[in-house]
Amino acid sequence: MQNSNLKNGLNLSMSVSMKRRSFLQAASAGGLLLGSGMTASAMAAAAGKKDPWKQAQDIINRFAKPIQFRKEDFLITSFGAETCQVVPTVAWVSFVEKANLSTPAKGSKDCYPAIADAIAACHKAGGGRVVIPAGNWYCAGPIVLLSNVNVHLQAGAHVYFSNDPADYAKYGKFNCGKNGNLSMTRWEGNDCLNFSSMVYAFGQNNIALTGEDWTAILDGQAGVDFPDNPYCWWSWKGREKPNTSGDIAAGNSGNYVKHVKGETEVSLNPLNPTSLQEVAPHLSAQEASFIQGEGDKWRRDSNYLRALAEARVPAEKRVFGMGHFLRPHMVQFISCTNVLFQGYQVTNTPFWQHNPVNCRNVHVKNIYANSIGPNSDGFDPESCDHVLIEDSTFDTGDDCIAVDSGKGPDIQYGPSQNIVIQNCKMHSGHGAMTFGSIMSGGIQNVFAQNLVFENSHWKTDPLNIAIRLKSNMSRGGFLRNLHIRNITVPNGIRTTPAFYSTLPGSAIPTKSVATSAGGIITIDCGYDPINDNVRTRPPVVSDIHISNVKVANVDTKDGKFSCYQAIVILGPVASDYNGTAKPAPHIVPVTNVTITDCDLGTPANAANPLYLYNVKGLTLKNVRIGDTIHNKTLSA
Repeated sequence: MQNSNLKNGLNLSMSVSMKRRSFLQAASAGGLLLGSGMTASAMAAAAGKKDPWKQAQDIINRFAKPIQFRKEDFLITSFGAETCQVVPTVAWVSFVEKANLSTPAKGSKDCYPAIADAIAACHKAGGGRVVIPAGNWYCAGPIVLLSNVNVHLQAGAHVYFSNDPADYAKYGKFNCGKNGNLSMTRWEGNDCLNFSSMVYAFGQNNIALTGEDWTAILDGQAGVDFPDNPYCWWSWKGREKPNTSGDIAAGNSGNYVKHVKGETEVSLNPLNPTSLQEVAPHLSAQEASFIQGEGDKWRRDSNYLRALAEARVPAEKRVFGMGHFLRPHMVQFISCTNVLFQGYQVTNTPFWQHNPVNCRNVHVKNIYANSIGPNSDGFDPESCDHVLIEDSTFDTGDDCIAVDSGKGPDIQYGPSQNIVIQNCKMHSGHGAMTFGSIMSGGIQNVFAQNLVFENSHWKTDPLNIAIRLKSNMSRGGFLRNLHIRNITVPNGIRTTPAFYSTLPGSAIPTKSVATSAGGIITIDCGYDPINDNVRTRPPVVSDIHISNVKVANVDTKDGKFSCYQAIVILGPVASDYNGTAKPAPHIVPVTNVTITDCDLGTPANAANPLYLYNVKGLTLKNVRIGDTIHNKTLSA
């Protein structure tokens, strides 16, 4: 990693001072509004003087004028692209199901060079549209957007991305030797050099990815066998069977994505050092030991990246790619301004379907996020400012929409804020509308309205949770000024519980709270703590306002139910904190939550339709749960 390209080619604001990071963390723990010095309570009071839906309309109005591009088309066929023949194949379409799909015939012409040349020519000319016509196209590398370029798929255009990992470690700007030529990416909230996403942009302005309709398809082929073995991108997830948190027919199917032992994101990778001090010599032995935790689990790729971030190793020295098993995103744009996603379908994606990071003015309209493989989040705006997501449909193997803002120390981009989600439909997923768990930089000023959580696959692959927050003592962050209204859930959500295991000695008994599945409204400030060694950032959740949520019952073998529990609020669990700060940071309850004019149907857990822990001021107004209408304020 002595390549001068790595030393000099990176201008990512990665040299954020520890002073700023400490301030951001303190702001989260202490309830400060970043950039203003206001406390959370003062901010809430100020926000309360405004009509929140006027704030939402102001954000919507910002996108009334569409992004403009030069009126010139650059057809990829003019740069040498040719359509390909496709042949039938049997491939995974979820973690537990196979189906008959199509894949490019062996020897198909690679359109990567033609697409790259068309984008370069369009950019050089001052912008325009790079057009992918109808037909089947094989692309063995990433589509990398440049400023003022709109990559547009005509109706019937089907881009099959190569399912060979090496093709996403060829064209990045950072020569990392045997790891490949890698791209600066962010993986589950932490920065690193890794495989490029299949559609990628960094630091660009005025860009768009559009399609004529949902027959315009970007296909990640994540369930198709790799060229040289009977495994696939999803094999890198590293589970040997379904789990109870969200897979189809959880725990009951004998068919599931297979993986190679030792070649997954959760396998000990011998390429990773045996001591964190080898890559972070500035750490004391005590600091390194604290970050590593007990045993060698920290050497798993997914944990190793977290450890590098906690150890303050610069992003350009967090090198993954070949020999490692962190799956690439389908679409990831980083530090871009004026971005449009519109009118196409993505399917069979290796990892998250869309992840704009540190982007400004992001408009998402009429997309179909259609991938139900592991971790196939539909749309994850991360540390983005001014986002409008509308008129779109999500069918996912993880959260449909998840608002994020970095993990651990990687919070240099600040909070996600000023976001509106409206007129969308959600089917399968862990959470229909989710905040976190990757939220260390905070989330504020989010408005969601007029959504249908259709849950059309409720018999076989039910939506786990309708409205969900996830954080813990490692992720920290804040969520505030959240307004949600007019939500219809015509087929309920999952009616059986899924529990997260808690830490030994926790104040919460293990597998006792259904935070993972079964709650219509779930605020979980103790999310999955066993996977985090550093637990020093208490989350702060306040000023959450939800109204007019209508949830119907469905017929189950045990009766007509809408959910397992109607409301689950697990506030911060003080016993999870393992820092040495004296005094320890103040751990505050979830505060100022109002739920108004809702019918949450009939929970299967009739004896305990609500679960509350470390909550202050949950106000229910005209909330029907089963046969009871609640008008009261609760604390626990």
